[in-house]
Amino acid sequence: MSTESTSSITGAESLVRSLEHAGVTDLFGIPGGAILPAYDPLMDSKKLRHILVRHEQGAGHAAQGYALATNRVGVCMATSGPGATNLVTPIADAYMDSVAMVAITGQVPSAAIGTDAFQEADIRGITMPITKHNYLVTNAADISRAIAEAFHIAGTGRPGPVLVDISKDALQASTDFVWPTNIDLPGYNPVTKPNSKQVKEAAKLIMESRKPVFYVGGGVIKAQAAKELYELAELTGIPVVTTLMARGAFPDSHRQHLGMPGMHGTVAAVGALQKSDLLITLAARFDDRVTGRLDSFAPFAAVIHADIDPAEIGKNREADVPIVGDVKETIIELIAAIKAEMKSGKRIEQDAWWAELNQMRTTYPLGYDLPNDGSVSPQLVIQRLGQISGPETIFTSGVGQHQMWAAQFIDYEVPGTWMNSGGLGTMGFAVPAAMGAKVGAPDKTVWAIDGDGCFQMTNQELATCAINDIPIKVGIINNQSLGMVRQWQTLFYNSRYSNTDLQTHRIPDFVKLADAYGCHGLRCESPDQIDAVIEKAMSLNDAPVVVDFSVHKDAMVWPMVSAGASNDEIKYARDLAPDWERGDAE
Repeated sequence: MSTESTSSITGAESLVRSLEHAGVTDLFGIPGGAILPAYDPLMDSKKLRHILVRHEQGAGHAAQGYALATNRVGVCMATSGPGATNLVTPIADAYMDSVAMVAITGQVPSAAIGTDAFQEADIRGITMPITKHNYLVTNAADISRAIAEAFHIAGTGRPGPVLVDISKDALQASTDFVWPTNIDLPGYNPVTKPNSKQVKEAAKLIMESRKPVFYVGGGVIKAQAAKELYELAELTGIPVVTTLMARGAFPDSHRQHLGMPGMHGTVAAVGALQKSDLLITLAARFDDRVTGRLDSFAPFAAVIHADIDPAEIGKNREADVPIVGDVKETIIELIAAIKAEMKSGKRIEQDAWWAELNQMRTTYPLGYDLPNDGSVSPQLVIQRLGQISGPETIFTSGVGQHQMWAAQFIDYEVPGTWMNSGGLGTMGFAVPAAMGAKVGAPDKTVWAIDGDGCFQMTNQELATCAINDIPIKVGIINNQSLGMVRQWQTLFYNSRYSNTDLQTHRIPDFVKLADAYGCHGLRCESPDQIDAVIEKAMSLNDAPVVVDFSVHKDAMVWPMVSAGASNDEIKYARDLAPDWERGDAE
């Protein structure tokens, strides 16, 4: 291993220099006893901007937002014990959604490890199932190597979080700073180049199919392969569906785009998967929210599955053609292979398929009804947010109804403009993720679309935003309840609303709360105010903006596939299912 070295310094100084060598410019964290030695040299760094958050969970989600906005590794830092355990949720979130993140935590002195010392927690053991890898460093000489490896692991292959836990005495001890200039990790060699034979086999299957669908996952965005996907789709004319994590990977305005599949996907997208004879699966993982009841998912389809993580292939659905590799490289090779097939005069016969799909999306378009009582439609609010803000705006969301409406009714034309907690479903994600995204992309407008339930979990980071000149914009879809849980109670529990009424009519008053945090507070209470309030929010860029949209309480997310049900049982409104015959694939 070749190295760069300098004279003796403390382990804490080695940590700071290591972060600088790793190319870090921004990190989010809170000091505490065990990590405190690192904060002293951090103060002298000319390259690192540390943003003092108000809760460690906020630091973790901010690191996620930063990573998603920059395609770099996000960094968060916390102390031992509760500081570290408060990072568990964002670490798990990053693991589920394949976000490149390095979490650095302080640990009690090495001699005290295992004694139940003050603020001790086995954070390495706790996070082992939810990290790509993690380290416990008790020797100052090992700090730089651990940091270098952590960044390499987090950002290569399938992205994910890596934890580096450093004992306090290691931070205080003296060491020679040595920065490795190349990384050699036996056993860690992510395959990026796809197998050419498998790619050619996939191309052959595609040319023979009559009802093919591109089933596109979030890995296409991670691999920065949207341009290549567009070329592949245009070349083949095959319909495209983009999962919740892949919104923006393919333009919503494109004629071949059928929308989002899954529990709250469009009828056309869900129907296309169910009726397909070939799923061309690109960096998607056959998540239960897409497949519904797995044994009834796409029952007539052969499967091409391309993914950088071999563990995903065959995990939930057997692949007829498995392709392990970087999805960008895979698509490039697939384009060449399909062109070679076409050169010999072959074409994909899918005129009847498109006629069927077009009838489906014409008959069952994505839409919503306006409330009869003149109250504010949450779907309309979110739709107008997208239209007024424009296609370059970054949107983050919490979890629940507002998340699904944001996925459905904002048109995503650009990759990297939609960030949400998909796999873990973490309430409170929106505000800190928006903060991190704005730090990473300061010239872009960043809207956090949040529910009144989610907002109250992490709204303290508005103080961080105000103090550090991070002017995000927050749209609270305030229905005074835990909306998605209330929807399920309406549908499945005879409208027995047990503990879902937040009673948030002015408790708290979100406009006053925004003012208390040094933000601009606005309120919208009638449909005729929607555009003016959004335009006012767009005009305010000297501080964060919080808009309290008081919306209709009983609005629901449709279409919907009930949990555990088959996708064939999709309903596009309450008690209304599409009149389709699934039929056998031809």
